[in-house]
Amino acid sequence: QLEESGGGLVQPGGSLRLSCTTSGRFFNNYGMGWFRQAPGKEREFVSTIDWSGSATNYADSVKGRFTISRDNLKKTVYLQMDSLSLADTADYYCGARVSGGTWHNADGTDYWGQGTQVTVSS
Repeated sequence: QLEESGGGLVQPGGSLRLSCTTSGRFFNNYGMGWFRQAPGKEREFVSTIDWSGSATNYADSVKGRFTISRDNLKKTVYLQMDSLSLADTADYYCGARVSGGTWHNADGTDYWGQGTQVTVSS
């Protein structure tokens, strides 16, 4: 089970940090990532990180603004979101990939959290 937290309402230009934690004993072996889904749109890739934390990837739309990281001791993955814009408004989902590497499509995700809502509004 994956559990997200940290969503909320923020003004344009603001920051939020999302967290995703699990009690699963295989967390340290899994690739982890964040995807988002805006109303009426498909779920889209945001960022993923491999099992070791040494490899990451980002969607072009968030590159330079968002930072993914993980703490395997705490079994938690984070998404630091800075310089937020209206276009970042969406439900954000934590995902896990058993293979352990990074990936960039929602279909490649093996496990999902329930999501946390991020609203950017003035």
